[in-house]
Amino acid sequence: MCGLVGAFSFAGSEFCISDEYITRMRDTMAHRGPDGAGTWVSADGRIGLGHRRLSIIDLSSNANQPMEHANGRFQLVFNGEIYNHAEIREELISLGDREWQTDHSDTEVILHAFERWGIDCLDRLRGMFALALWDAHQRELWLVRDRIGIKPLYYSIHHGRIVFASEIKALLSDPDQQREVDEQALFHYLSFLTTPGPETLFDGIRKLPPATWLRINAEGDIRQHRYWDLWDHSEPLDSQSDEEIAERLLEELRTTVTLRKVGDVPVGVFLSGGIDSSTNAALFSEGDSQRVKTFSIGYDGEYDTYQNELHHARFMANRVDAKYHEMLLSVDDLIEFLPTMIDLQDEPIADPVCVPVYYVSKLARANGVTVCQVGEGADELFCGYDAWKHALNAQHWDDLPVPRVVKQMGMSALSAVGRDQGIRYEWLRRSALGQPVFWGGAEAFTQLQKQRLLSPRLGRQFRDMTSWDVLRPLHDRFRQSAWAKSHLHWMTYVDLNIRLPELLLMRVDKMSMGVSLECRVPFLDHKFVELAMSIPENVKTRNGTTKYILKKAVRNVIPDKLIDRRKQGFGVPVYEWLFGRLGDYARHELAEFCDRTDYLNYSEVERLMNLQLGAPVWYLFNFALWWKRYIAQESINHEHFTPIRRSA
Repeated sequence: MCGLVGAFSFAGSEFCISDEYITRMRDTMAHRGPDGAGTWVSADGRIGLGHRRLSIIDLSSNANQPMEHANGRFQLVFNGEIYNHAEIREELISLGDREWQTDHSDTEVILHAFERWGIDCLDRLRGMFALALWDAHQRELWLVRDRIGIKPLYYSIHHGRIVFASEIKALLSDPDQQREVDEQALFHYLSFLTTPGPETLFDGIRKLPPATWLRINAEGDIRQHRYWDLWDHSEPLDSQSDEEIAERLLEELRTTVTLRKVGDVPVGVFLSGGIDSSTNAALFSEGDSQRVKTFSIGYDGEYDTYQNELHHARFMANRVDAKYHEMLLSVDDLIEFLPTMIDLQDEPIADPVCVPVYYVSKLARANGVTVCQVGEGADELFCGYDAWKHALNAQHWDDLPVPRVVKQMGMSALSAVGRDQGIRYEWLRRSALGQPVFWGGAEAFTQLQKQRLLSPRLGRQFRDMTSWDVLRPLHDRFRQSAWAKSHLHWMTYVDLNIRLPELLLMRVDKMSMGVSLECRVPFLDHKFVELAMSIPENVKTRNGTTKYILKKAVRNVIPDKLIDRRKQGFGVPVYEWLFGRLGDYARHELAEFCDRTDYLNYSEVERLMNLQLGAPVWYLFNFALWWKRYIAQESINHEHFTPIRRSA
């Protein structure tokens, strides 16, 4: 796990890449790799690569990056882990590859695999990765992101060059990189709590989509290709019984967890006490001679919107004889963390769960762990959210042959009684246009809410735009490729392409790497995803039971009391916290932001704050702080709200 940077100056450009240029970019991300740093620049100054290393597999200096192939043709910088690297190395050796400079580096395996199979080597890689590979013979640069998008990779093309990095702040260290808001990306941010790829909130800076590679030649010509889609690797398990499917799921999950134990450093587990993290802890502990370390976060009080689950986490840790560690957070911790959070995010990730993810990562690192397993992905693969049940029911109601005019009449009725700002009105609006009602598991503002929220200028500019423009190509691909075009399959597919890679996985990557901790995601192993997407809808959820088949699969792995208890998501009591000093701070910053910019309508912002609507205010507050830090380039000063740190 590391951070990579680089730049490629095209033919005809007068820009010459230097060691200083690459090193300056590289060291903006020192937190991603405290164990080493390297820079390589070609003799002609056309291509340069930089790397910060967090040593996990093959800790020797021979495994440092940038890494050159023994034949001198390839240079590689790589962020992530290839869990089956030993298996691939054995295959390469059997094919005649004898010149190895490391004992067991997964980075070197990628170099040899690329030499042997070219870009098709990606089909063999099982893991999470973002990489940049320079081919000196072909004078080509390859940029690649893993299938699910667990690892980020950003790039910008300007002034005759392409510049790329694991974090946006590295790109911003280039003095020629502009700092402007992409206003269309802002429009979509207000829908999805994040900016859907390939755009970012920075105009001109893009992110490579999951399962995608770019090939750039010396003239600056770029080819982009999507090399994997789950529909090409899944087929319906209609002929298998529930018991057979559950058995296959558990077997594959055991494999993915075992693979993620690979490494030469201590590995732990984030434990909330829910099904996913408890399953991780249980499977991780199987056959292990050493006690697993688990890490949990709670809050120093009880809140209506979030109840502590630490007693469930303690129970599960005791069940698997884990070394249990916990920490309690307060609103003071959140306020103290805000400047660091905005700095680490690079662009807004409007999910307050960034706060506990950072602190639980810090807790793990303080207790001698370099790698942790996390439970992201299970809810999306197996319909684990109550909100999904409501959306799924709404979609089934929408299947009824109701004329569009009747739906429009329903919209008019809701509008007449002042209920045109809610999600049910929005679902009717989408239904009347022939669109799916589900646009993602994390929706911030509806279309009408955005029209009221945007400034008059942006309201006019985006009068005819909706965020369906982002989803339409994805929906077309789904309709063309999915073997079963069920509503639940659509819901999972859209979240696998937007919410998971650009919100949930980015909050994990940015917050954990902020303290130099690697996080691994067993439920999002691509083989496990392919298997999960082969399961029919009526097996994933049955008779109103969410995660039906996953619960059946792990019934004898974790206690029934954890499987059958009511689900509570990993959250933050922002609603209550915004009543006090955090609310005062947010009001102050949003008022100042609206006074200095022309993006939001302050009267609507003020209305939301007066209604004490915690989540919407947090989304806007996150955006305002980001603008102050990255566009205005001012420090985030909360001296008037100085917290007293409390933890346990």
